[in-house]
Amino acid sequence: MKLLIVALGVAFLIFLIVKVKLNTFISLIVTAFLVGLALNIPLDQLPEIITSGMGDQLGDLAIIFGMGSMIGKLVSDSGGGYRIANTLIDKFGKKQIQIAVIIASFIVGLALFFEVGLVVLLPIIFVIARELEIPLLVLSIPMTATLNIMHGFIPPHPAPTAISGIMDADIGQVILFGLIVAIPTIIVSGPVFNYFLHKFYPKVYRIQEKIPGLGEVKEFKLEETPSFWMSVSTAMMPVILIGIATALGGVLPAGSTQEIIEFVGEPDVAMLLSLLFAMYTMGYQQKRSMKEISTTIEEAITQIAMMLFIIGGGGALKQVLVEGGISEYISSLFTDINLSPIFAAWLVTAILRVSLGSSTVAAMTGAGLVAPLIAQTGVNPAMMVLAVGAGSIFADHVNDAGFWMIKEYFGLSLKETFLTWTTLTSVLSVTSLICVYGLSLIV
Repeated sequence: MKLLIVALGVAFLIFLIVKVKLNTFISLIVTAFLVGLALNIPLDQLPEIITSGMGDQLGDLAIIFGMGSMIGKLVSDSGGGYRIANTLIDKFGKKQIQIAVIIASFIVGLALFFEVGLVVLLPIIFVIARELEIPLLVLSIPMTATLNIMHGFIPPHPAPTAISGIMDADIGQVILFGLIVAIPTIIVSGPVFNYFLHKFYPKVYRIQEKIPGLGEVKEFKLEETPSFWMSVSTAMMPVILIGIATALGGVLPAGSTQEIIEFVGEPDVAMLLSLLFAMYTMGYQQKRSMKEISTTIEEAITQIAMMLFIIGGGGALKQVLVEGGISEYISSLFTDINLSPIFAAWLVTAILRVSLGSSTVAAMTGAGLVAPLIAQTGVNPAMMVLAVGAGSIFADHVNDAGFWMIKEYFGLSLKETFLTWTTLTSVLSVTSLICVYGLSLIV
């Protein structure tokens, strides 16, 4: 019955947005209230749950998302994105540009969450697409596929790191096997999926003149733009700071130096320092006044305001599902599972993901449910970590913030987002499951 309530809730949300044409944020909050009532959440607790769900979601993303947008806007308005785009086009050419995008996304995805990597890379990807006069989706699919894989599979991202601890898996093996699985998965869900989606649903591939959240992109003369390496270092500064802190934090002895490095590596701190760096390199060094720099920053915030509300609304709906006992209900369905441990780990986590929205919550809950199978079957714990990771990225839809970010940034309708993004994450998940299972037969 609870899964039916979830399904009806999703259907009602789609009805409000598509048929009634109600604002997406309002639709999410209305649906959260109705689903909460259907799940028998007490009336006096429901408003607090919705508020805490919004707060938790925005608490994780607001600073990072906001500052990431400011950095992207500074890089874009100074011509830094234009310089990076032209250099990549010159080095790789139009035919190989998807490879360049995958490499860039792979590097960024090693250190940053999916959402953060998206706001760091999107301004650059947009300029490349505009210069080559190709649809943004051609480059966005390999970018988002790569970022999603890195987020779900590769430590030091929180979910795979925590799951490795729950399953007592060797972190080194998880990273090594995760990279092996990631390569064919990215190829299939990036360029290959791109080809078939373009063949069967070509109308979604359209030229975008602007992106919600980025505003109008200016015209530049190449010689007047910042240097390539200055532009890259500014756009990549969050990755650089977090990467250095991650690398040094594990080898330095405990003490004040380690604490400072770990502090600098915190995402919020890294984004703040990166923003200050961007204000200098993309502002002051380009002979822009502080008033002009401040205007750029204010425009960046104005452009993402509604998107932040929509993301918060998705968090409210997710929290209602969690507090309504959906995860416990799904857990009870799998108390006596008699399946391949790798497939069981994927299936349990995938159902949790579709029901709850949050990939991290689904991964942590799924890992706790299937961890006993490791001792019972003798399966490699690293493979179970990857199977849970594969399940945690399955069929991203309306109860997750990533779905709404993709919809708003790429100017997609709800139907188009389902057919592109939800399908892509399903392909990602199933392909990685197949790769994990095949690798488990070898190792």
